[in-house]
Amino acid sequence: MHDFKYIGNRFYCESLNVESVARKVGTPFYLYSHKTLLDHFRKIQRAFKDIDPLICFSMKANSSLALVRALVNAGAGLDIVSGGELFKALKVGCPGNRIVYASVGKTEEEILEAIKKGILFFNVESLPELDLINEASHRLNKVTQVAIRINPDVEPGTHQYITTGKLTNKFGMDFLTARKIFEQRSRFGNLNINGIHMHIGSQIIDGAPFLDAIRRVIRFIDNLRFLGIRLEYLNIGGGLGIIYKDEKPQTADQFAQAVLPLLKKTGLKIILEPGRFIVGNAGILVTKVLYIKKSVEKTFVIVDAGMNDLIRPSLYQAYHEILPLNKYSSRPIKAVDVVGPICESGDFFAKNRKMCLPNEGDLLAIMSAGAYGFSMSSNYNSRKRTCEILAKGSKFAVIRKRQSYQDLVEGETIPNFIK
Repeated sequence: MHDFKYIGNRFYCESLNVESVARKVGTPFYLYSHKTLLDHFRKIQRAFKDIDPLICFSMKANSSLALVRALVNAGAGLDIVSGGELFKALKVGCPGNRIVYASVGKTEEEILEAIKKGILFFNVESLPELDLINEASHRLNKVTQVAIRINPDVEPGTHQYITTGKLTNKFGMDFLTARKIFEQRSRFGNLNINGIHMHIGSQIIDGAPFLDAIRRVIRFIDNLRFLGIRLEYLNIGGGLGIIYKDEKPQTADQFAQAVLPLLKKTGLKIILEPGRFIVGNAGILVTKVLYIKKSVEKTFVIVDAGMNDLIRPSLYQAYHEILPLNKYSSRPIKAVDVVGPICESGDFFAKNRKMCLPNEGDLLAIMSAGAYGFSMSSNYNSRKRTCEILAKGSKFAVIRKRQSYQDLVEGETIPNFIK
């Protein structure tokens, strides 16, 4: 599953003692395993090798340049959702023809820039967006490839905030609207509408919703063929779940075995957009215990990381395993709340968690933090964003330095009428 483990009583990332990193860079920090990152990408490659899909890593999960470059070097394409992600995708050397662009709210500036850079195609979420891409392409004298994002109205069985394939969500188009677009495609003179895209949600551990959605989309594709409309691409999105607690998500092989028979029949070029599956268990957040606070009803383990560093527990009530960097078998097991220093009651990493009671100064690893960890972090409470470390074997490198206080005011000014 990943390359974080105990050797004796010490916690290691690959062959690197994690405590030794903390001594050199301070806490908190994100630490990623290079081997785990690439192993998970290659699991998907091997599972789907029969159809040789384009596997576009979802940059929203983690857009740190070093991690994205490693994946691009391994053959990954990139799934982007903003102009900033396009900038970073090009900066790491990803060819434009391996970039697909989603998002319900692409701006005109973002669309023009992506067309100029020659991305593979846009995943289009609405008719007004389609009109804008067509007009922008005309202005640039280009013909742009687009895929229509279908909302298959499937319940994925995940947290409501990361469900994207229901008609009550803002994403994609219903089948009827999509069909009308294909029937009227001749009015979009600067577009090649040659693909279908779907994405039903994130952290989906059961294969049934995927199969349901793919079957619905394939029926739609068959109907288009009956009308003489031919496609080139089918993008089935991402959303594969990982183990955070006691989930039993489908493996890449199990997922492939279930969907490959359907995908092969389409005769289309298949695109996948995994993010969490690749990077989720490749990263941890390391934090130091500042205080042990005992109240009448609770024991609080107060650490130096906060919800600004990892917001998933606060936002999604997400579970992350928390492990000590040094195991002490003689410590008592106690139910505690692991909380940060942010001035919010929602600033916690675990509630009523039974764990070996740490001492002040102990180091803890918050597991499965590689996806939607640093990428969702902020400067809330004017806290410095933490550093990121990449380990390979027994070596490590700082791939993002910790912010300074000066960084917090970069770009700010005080106008003369206040001075």
